[in-house]
Amino acid sequence: MLYDPVNGLNISKGKSDGQVFLDKGQPFGRSFCFQHNQEGLGQLLKVIPCVQNKTGVSPTVILESTGHYHQAVIQFLEEHSISFLVVNPLISHQAKKSSLRKVKTDTVDAYRLCELYYKEDFEDHRQQGTELINLRNLTRQFDALTQTYVQIKLQFQAVLDQVFPDYRGIFGDLYSSVSLLLLKQFPTPSAFQSTDEDNIALAIARLCPSRSDRWASDKASLIVLLL
Repeated sequence: MLYDPVNGLNISKGKSDGQVFLDKGQPFGRSFCFQHNQEGLGQLLKVIPCVQNKTGVSPTVILESTGHYHQAVIQFLEEHSISFLVVNPLISHQAKKSSLRKVKTDTVDAYRLCELYYKEDFEDHRQQGTELINLRNLTRQFDALTQTYVQIKLQFQAVLDQVFPDYRGIFGDLYSSVSLLLLKQFPTPSAFQSTDEDNIALAIARLCPSRSDRWASDKASLIVLLL
C-alpha cells in the first residue's frame, strides 16, 4: 500500500497541538502537544522518523497561517528540510463550517487539518514548499560563501597594503585574472626587481593575450616605476 502521511499542526501562542494521519481516514496514535522551544520542537522532530518507519514516506506537515505565531515552527521545519504546507485560514475555516461536529478544541483543529489535506489538492503547494526549502537553503549557502569571499578579499588587501601598497593602482580591477596571476608569479616587490621590464611585460602579455603588447608594456613600466 502506498501511504500519503500528514502531520497536522494547530499553532497557537507558544505551543502547538498535532495529529498524524498515515493516510486518508487513518489517524495514527493520539494527538500530541509541544512547546515552541528547543525541547518542544525536538519532540516534533521525533514524530517524523516514527511515521516514516511506519509508512516508508516522510509526512508532510500542514498548518494554518497564524501570523507570527507559526514562524518559529516554519523556521525549524526549513532547517530540517521537512516538507510543509501553510494553509490560508479562509480555507481551513470553510472546512470547519462544513463539519457536522461544531467542536472547537486545538486537538480537533489539528485533526481537521489532516482531513483537509486529503480533501484539497495541495500537490502544487507541496511542490512549491519543497522548492522553497531548497531555494532558502541555497540562499543561506550563497550568503555564507559571499561573507567568506568578502573576508578573504579584506585579508588580501591588508597583506598587499603592507607588502606592495602601490600595486593596487596598476590594474583597473585588482581582482582580475591578470592581476592575481601576476602576483602569484611575482608575489613581492623584490620578485619584480629580480627581473627586467621586458620580462614583466612578456608575463603580462601571456596572462592577458586579449590586450595589446603596448598595454602590457605600459603596465610593466608602471610596475617598475612604483618599485
